[in-house]
Amino acid sequence: MATRPQRLILKFGSGILSSPKGTSLDRRQFARLSAEVAALVQAGHQCLIVSSGAVAAGMDALGLAERPRELAARQACAAIGQTRLMELYGKMFARHDLHVAQLLLTHSDLDSRTRHRNARNTLEQLFARCNVVPIVNENDSVAVEELNLGDNDRLSAEVAILVGASRIFLLTSVDGVLDAAGQVISRVRDISAVAGFVRQDKGRLSVGGMTTKLQAVKIATDAGIRAHVLNGRTPGLLRAALAGETVGTAFTARRR
Repeated sequence: MATRPQRLILKFGSGILSSPKGTSLDRRQFARLSAEVAALVQAGHQCLIVSSGAVAAGMDALGLAERPRELAARQACAAIGQTRLMELYGKMFARHDLHVAQLLLTHSDLDSRTRHRNARNTLEQLFARCNVVPIVNENDSVAVEELNLGDNDRLSAEVAILVGASRIFLLTSVDGVLDAAGQVISRVRDISAVAGFVRQDKGRLSVGGMTTKLQAVKIATDAGIRAHVLNGRTPGLLRAALAGETVGTAFTARRR
């Protein structure tokens, strides 16, 4: 991989981490994604994952066939599923001699000056270890923004700003932002110009859809961070995007 080492935020949505029926975690996906991230780390990049999937993991543990409608029930699923989620990440990254570190954050943590600084300092220490992949999720048992609205999209943008990332990759179950003819828009300089193309439908286990991804992209690009929306079910796209290939939708960052 010829690109210079960068600090990367990789957001994995529920739709790419769950099994086709959406009632459990997809171990093959975890194996492939962890291998791709491990390759990036071995190439010198610093990678942080913002991961959804805890609710789906909890549904599997509880034997639920459908995502609960009640907020408290979703929070219970997340509380149960979070340990399963991290256990699976730990096993998959251990295959590549990498450790994982869990950070549960809320938007209020990032709004608080003290907690903001503490979170940043912790992440800097983890990055300095070179063999640790931090994995961030919203603390769903006490906060509800992502459960109701964004599927960790906004959180990933805020974390990207927190750590001064170079790029943010939002991996989802579609190929990118599509135009009126259903074709992928490869590069976007003005988000408002493509917002009208976004459909409001989303996957059965997804929360935010493309609308919240564009909102997250705007937060990141306004802060000078390049952004990409990629299909997380297609192998090799992270490496391809970093190499400058035309894959998914790339968003130009504002100059800092």
